[in-house]
Amino acid sequence: MTEHDVSLEILGKRGRKRHPDSVGIGSYRIDLHPSTSGDGYVDVASVPFEIPLGALLPVRGENLLPAGKNIGTTHITNGCYRLHPVEWNIGEVAGQLAGFALRNGVPPRQVRSDEKLLDEFTRLLDQNGVERHWPEVQGY
Repeated sequence: MTEHDVSLEILGKRGRKRHPDSVGIGSYRIDLHPSTSGDGYVDVASVPFEIPLGALLPVRGENLLPAGKNIGTTHITNGCYRLHPVEWNIGEVAGQLAGFALRNGVPPRQVRSDEKLLDEFTRLLDQNGVERHWPEVQGY
């Protein structure tokens, strides 16, 4: 996840990115402490965002899943993905993904790469009450 996925300045108010493999949502400003320029605090406005399943899958390695802040983000965007509700969402999904992959006899990465498995997994998340997309609001 990069600034191009969450920055209000880059995306604009209506520019929320939707991810077909979304496994959760979050909303928090990008804040960092401290910056390398000597500022004690960096604060960047963001838009409500989705957590794509791909951010939970390591580029290298198999059968390793995050359970909190350790998803695929940049240092900058980690400022908005590090909040407790997002961490809890990631942990809940990681547990459900591990169980789903075991029951289906596939590595977690295959759940994302196989359209049928991804559909099954996202239906399971929906049935278990995991919010995966922000609602569309008229007039926003």
